[in-house]
Amino acid sequence: MSQIHKSLQGQLLLDGGKLTGSFFHRSVVLICKHDAEGAFGLILNRSSDSNVGQSLVANLSETVKAQPLFVGGPVQPGALSFLHTDALVLQANVMPNLSLGHSLDTLMDLSESFSNSQKLKLFAGYSGWTAGQLDQEMARKDWLVHPASIDLVFYPEPGQLWKQILREKGGKNWLLAESPEDLSWN
Repeated sequence: MSQIHKSLQGQLLLDGGKLTGSFFHRSVVLICKHDAEGAFGLILNRSSDSNVGQSLVANLSETVKAQPLFVGGPVQPGALSFLHTDALVLQANVMPNLSLGHSLDTLMDLSESFSNSQKLKLFAGYSGWTAGQLDQEMARKDWLVHPASIDLVFYPEPGQLWKQILREKGGKNWLLAESPEDLSWN
């Protein structure tokens, strides 16, 4: 009997306290694609400490160049990905009103017409799982699942996103959010 695959596309995965010492410690990952072939996601709460203009040589607006650059994950750290939304994104490919892009030409087009109604988040690298790998991690309960929203993807204090979601989830998750980075400090 074959196992039915449940896609996590459009969901957030949070370190549930089992990833201490790994690249994903206290991370919030938006799953952009998840099918039988594997999964692709972007870490929403890890800044690279530089902005897009410092890291990418392209003809972009000053507004886009000033955007912080995030570390999407450990895979291909030189690969560009970006999430964007607007009042209405007809061809959304991650979840309603949110699209994922990788093309510098598309980014330049977005930059050219960038307005106050748009939101954009850029990433270097990504998080990737081979076929069945994420499903195994889910079976081990390595990750907590939380519904994604545009507000959470573009949360104004990304460094606090992991704690904020855990606090909202309540119960033992609240205790995890309030635990020190290093448990030996307890």
